[in-house]
Amino acid sequence: MTSPLRVALVGYGFAGRVFHAPLIAGVEGMQLSSIVSSRTGAVHADWPEVTVHPDLSGVLADPAIDLVVLATPNTLHASQAHAALDAAKHVVVDKPFTVTVPEAEAVVAHAERAGRVVSVFQNRRWDADFLTLRRLIAEGALGEVTYFESRFDRFRPVVRDRWRERAGPGAGLWFDLGPHLVDQALQLFGPPSDVVADHAIQRAGAETDDYFHVVLRYARLRVVLHASTLVAANDLRFAVHGTRGSYVKHGVDSQEDALKAGTRPGGEGWGRDASPGVLTLADGARMHRREVAGEPGDYRRYYEAVGDVIAGRGVNPVPASEALAVMRIIAP
Repeated sequence: MTSPLRVALVGYGFAGRVFHAPLIAGVEGMQLSSIVSSRTGAVHADWPEVTVHPDLSGVLADPAIDLVVLATPNTLHASQAHAALDAAKHVVVDKPFTVTVPEAEAVVAHAERAGRVVSVFQNRRWDADFLTLRRLIAEGALGEVTYFESRFDRFRPVVRDRWRERAGPGAGLWFDLGPHLVDQALQLFGPPSDVVADHAIQRAGAETDDYFHVVLRYARLRVVLHASTLVAANDLRFAVHGTRGSYVKHGVDSQEDALKAGTRPGGEGWGRDASPGVLTLADGARMHRREVAGEPGDYRRYYEAVGDVIAGRGVNPVPASEALAVMRIIAP
């Protein structure tokens, strides 16, 4: 019987607690062995069998750990990735990889020298609505896509006291949600010819951007990536128009809310989309509309693919070239 891949999670804030820990534990062949956190009680309340280390050094000194997952503030990603690679560990880094392109390039080069896998956690490639949209575009259902709008709006008028909302490198809404939207766009359409970006601070007391409207420009296609924290009617997710028709989707993927509620992934109905998108196809002057049932989403597929590539089979789900392409738009 093959030994499980032993994983250490670094950081037990929102990303580590809500996303990474349950997803890792939910993948066959992976074992969540260690968590680096100062919140020992909180970790053991959720994962009583896991070893808790107060800092990264304990994990790096453990020869049994195969994979280190970094769910820490963005400014720590590069230094912690280098430390893990120096200790001969494979590395998963939560988006946005690093704070600058040179930092990201240095981590990629280090992984190549060390002969270790480095991958960036882009879980929203496995959103139900994105999988559905990707299939429709691949099938040519919309014809040539000429306009693609991807929105991730929220209504959070009160600034919260957390590192993502404090002034500093790697903070702000663009570094938080931008990597998801950029990565999805690049997966569908490849690199743009140029980028036009508008960022703003709109809330009273905010220290970093809480609004962005970014346009990726292609020959005929325009891709609009938009997010704001002051949108009360915030359920539009995708609006996509092409030479044969349109696809409009309201509501976000259900997996994040399920994970926040403490639901472990993999149960009945996991990843099902309760809000089907609407496909409108032109037949001459007539328009035909129908709901499109979503493909089931499952964020665990990211970690399944990571396990496969470390085992020497399959491919990196987010390889260096794709991670760097996102960084070059996020932090040009």
